[in-house]
Amino acid sequence: MRIGSMVKFYTLCLLKEGPKHGYDLLTQLKVKLDSGISTSQVYPFLASLEKHGYIAVKRTGQRGKKVYRLTAEGQLFVNGFLQRFGDLVHLALEPKLRSCTHCGCKLLEGGVQERMGGRKLTFCCHHCAGSFRKMHH
Repeated sequence: MRIGSMVKFYTLCLLKEGPKHGYDLLTQLKVKLDSGISTSQVYPFLASLEKHGYIAVKRTGQRGKKVYRLTAEGQLFVNGFLQRFGDLVHLALEPKLRSCTHCGCKLLEGGVQERMGGRKLTFCCHHCAGSFRKMHH
Protein backbone atom coordinates (compact mmCIF):
# COMPACT_ATOMS: atom_id res chain seq x y z
CA MET A 1 0.00 0.00 0.00
CA ARG A 2 1.33 3.43 -0.96
CA ILE A 3 1.23 6.33 1.50
CA GLY A 4 1.68 9.23 -0.89
CA SER A 5 0.10 12.15 0.91
CA MET A 6 0.26 13.96 4.23
CA VAL A 7 -3.42 13.18 4.78
CA LYS A 8 -2.69 9.45 4.64
CA PHE A 9 0.46 9.82 6.72
CA TYR A 10 -1.32 11.72 9.51
CA THR A 11 -4.33 9.40 9.35
CA LEU A 12 -2.02 6.50 10.16
CA CYS A 13 -0.36 8.48 12.95
CA LEU A 14 -3.74 9.36 14.47
CA LEU A 15 -4.95 5.76 14.29
CA LYS A 16 -1.72 4.66 15.97
CA GLU A 17 -2.71 6.85 18.95
CA GLY A 18 -5.90 4.81 19.36
CA PRO A 19 -9.40 4.22 17.97
CA LYS A 20 -11.06 7.24 16.36
CA HIS A 21 -14.46 8.20 14.95
CA GLY A 22 -14.36 9.36 11.35
CA TYR A 23 -15.41 12.86 12.40
CA ASP A 24 -12.59 12.96 14.99
CA LEU A 25 -10.10 11.96 12.31
CA LEU A 26 -11.30 14.72 9.99
CA THR A 27 -11.21 17.32 12.75
CA GLN A 28 -7.73 16.36 13.92
CA LEU A 29 -6.41 16.20 10.35
CA LYS A 30 -7.67 19.74 9.71
CA VAL A 31 -5.78 20.92 12.81
CA LYS A 32 -2.57 18.97 12.08
CA LEU A 33 -2.42 19.94 8.42
CA ASP A 34 -3.85 23.45 8.88
CA SER A 35 -5.96 23.09 5.78
CA GLY A 36 -9.35 22.06 4.51
CA ILE A 37 -9.60 18.29 4.45
CA SER A 38 -12.52 16.71 2.62
CA THR A 39 -14.19 13.41 3.35
CA SER A 40 -13.17 12.26 -0.15
CA GLN A 41 -9.54 12.42 0.98
CA VAL A 42 -10.06 10.31 4.10
CA TYR A 43 -12.88 7.79 3.76
CA PRO A 44 -11.62 6.02 0.61
CA PHE A 45 -8.24 5.58 2.36
CA LEU A 46 -9.98 4.16 5.44
CA ALA A 47 -11.90 1.75 3.18
CA SER A 48 -8.62 0.66 1.60
CA LEU A 49 -7.04 0.11 5.02
CA GLU A 50 -10.04 -1.99 6.02
CA LYS A 51 -9.87 -4.00 2.77
CA HIS A 52 -6.21 -4.82 3.49
CA GLY A 53 -7.06 -5.88 7.05
CA TYR A 54 -5.14 -3.00 8.65
CA ILE A 55 -8.12 -1.50 10.45
CA ALA A 56 -11.32 -2.81 11.99
CA VAL A 57 -14.51 -0.79 11.94
CA LYS A 58 -17.12 -0.90 14.68
CA ARG A 59 -20.42 0.95 14.80
CA THR A 60 -21.27 2.59 18.13
CA GLY A 61 -24.05 4.64 19.65
CA GLN A 62 -27.60 5.20 18.49
CA ARG A 63 -26.49 6.79 15.24
CA GLY A 64 -24.10 3.93 14.47
CA LYS A 65 -21.01 6.12 14.22
CA LYS A 66 -18.03 4.22 12.85
CA VAL A 67 -14.99 3.84 15.06
CA TYR A 68 -11.76 2.92 13.30
CA ARG A 69 -8.94 1.08 15.05
CA LEU A 70 -5.75 -0.55 13.87
CA THR A 71 -5.68 -4.34 13.86
CA ALA A 72 -2.56 -6.24 14.94
CA GLU A 73 -1.59 -6.45 11.27
CA GLY A 74 -2.29 -2.73 10.95
CA GLN A 75 0.01 -1.99 13.90
CA LEU A 76 2.79 -3.92 12.15
CA PHE A 77 2.12 -2.06 8.91
CA VAL A 78 2.18 1.38 10.58
CA ASN A 79 5.27 0.54 12.64
CA GLY A 80 7.09 -0.63 9.50
CA PHE A 81 6.01 2.45 7.58
CA LEU A 82 7.12 4.80 10.37
CA GLN A 83 10.45 2.97 10.61
CA ARG A 84 11.04 3.45 6.88
CA PHE A 85 9.99 7.10 7.16
CA GLY A 86 12.38 7.55 10.11
CA ASP A 87 15.19 6.00 8.07
CA LEU A 88 14.53 8.49 5.25
CA VAL A 89 14.55 11.43 7.66
CA HIS A 90 17.79 10.14 9.18
CA LEU A 91 19.41 9.89 5.73
CA ALA A 92 18.31 13.43 4.92
CA LEU A 93 19.50 14.93 8.21
CA GLU A 94 22.68 12.92 8.94
CA PRO A 95 24.95 15.02 6.67
CA LYS A 96 23.70 18.19 8.42
CA LEU A 97 24.32 16.96 11.98
CA ARG A 98 27.30 18.04 14.04
CA SER A 99 28.49 16.51 17.31
CA CYS A 100 29.24 18.34 20.53
CA THR A 101 33.00 18.19 21.08
CA HIS A 102 32.47 17.52 24.80
CA CYS A 103 29.48 15.18 25.22
CA GLY A 104 28.98 13.92 21.67
CA CYS A 105 25.28 14.75 21.41
CA LYS A 106 24.03 15.48 17.90
CA LEU A 107 23.14 19.03 16.82
CA LEU A 108 21.08 19.95 13.81
CA GLU A 109 21.33 23.68 14.40
CA GLY A 110 22.37 26.11 17.08
CA GLY A 111 25.01 25.23 19.61
CA VAL A 112 28.06 27.15 20.73
CA GLN A 113 31.13 27.75 18.56
CA GLU A 114 34.44 28.49 20.30
CA ARG A 115 38.07 28.71 19.21
CA MET A 116 40.46 26.71 21.39
CA GLY A 117 44.04 25.92 20.50
CA GLY A 118 43.60 27.42 17.05
CA ARG A 119 40.65 25.13 16.25
CA LYS A 120 36.99 26.01 15.87
CA LEU A 121 35.01 23.64 18.11
CA THR A 122 31.28 23.04 18.37
CA PHE A 123 29.45 22.46 21.66
CA CYS A 124 25.76 21.89 22.39
CA CYS A 125 25.77 24.46 25.23
CA HIS A 126 27.96 26.84 27.25
CA HIS A 127 28.17 24.23 30.04
CA CYS A 128 29.83 21.69 27.71
CA ALA A 129 32.16 24.37 26.33
CA GLY A 130 33.20 25.37 29.86
CA SER A 131 33.66 21.77 31.00
CA PHE A 132 35.76 20.97 27.94
CA ARG A 133 37.87 24.09 28.50
CA LYS A 134 38.55 23.10 32.15
CA MET A 135 39.48 19.53 31.16
CA HIS A 136 41.92 20.62 28.45
CA HIS A 137 43.67 23.60 30.06
